[in-house]
Amino acid sequence: MTGLRLNGLFGVLWDMDGVLVDSGDYHFHAWAEALRREGFDYTREQFNATFGMDNRGVLTTLLGRPPEPAWLTRVADEKEAAFRDAIRGQAQPPPGVVAWLTRLKAAGARQAVASSAPPANIELLIDSLALRPYFDAIVSTWGMPGKPDPAVFLEAARRVAVPPERCVVIEDAVAGVAAARRAGMACIAVTTTNRPEALRSADVIVDSLADLSEEAFAAVLSAAG
Repeated sequence: MTGLRLNGLFGVLWDMDGVLVDSGDYHFHAWAEALRREGFDYTREQFNATFGMDNRGVLTTLLGRPPEPAWLTRVADEKEAAFRDAIRGQAQPPPGVVAWLTRLKAAGARQAVASSAPPANIELLIDSLALRPYFDAIVSTWGMPGKPDPAVFLEAARRVAVPPERCVVIEDAVAGVAAARRAGMACIAVTTTNRPEALRSADVIVDSLADLSEEAFAAVLSAAG
């Protein structure tokens, strides 16, 4: 590759789980164990349908109604503690991630994490993978509506001082792709946790960021700009 060139200011907003870090199995097993203690059988199909949502969204979808606040807090705290214990020291970025982070930083893109994960999870994973120097902002949905609401992407764009229409989202979740679209942003989807047909509203769909060419990325940037 000859080096990515950006025509003006652009933002690249990265989802974390399933994009920056291969964490899906750790989340599934943490949810399954926490919910088993509550009397629920949690399937991989249920997990795939809710991956990318915040904990309130996951439990609301599971119950078919908003959870009681105290129960939500207890179950979510147990799940997240189990997740952090399991993944600590085990996290790895998927192929192509570090190469693209490096390429985009060198080209002058303003990059942000825009994740449904709790802040404690984001801090643990970003630091354990030594990714913090690549990012100009780190934003969690904590305290704002979760994906597919566009709030987290709009806030990330605000923090990196780039208009939404000049931002590209990198996502793996159906809810995340929908949030990018609602934010008026271009989207590259990775098939980490979903089949391509579930992500069809994205501009580009790849199995791995290692498969994403500079030409394809430049085309997305051109459409966004």
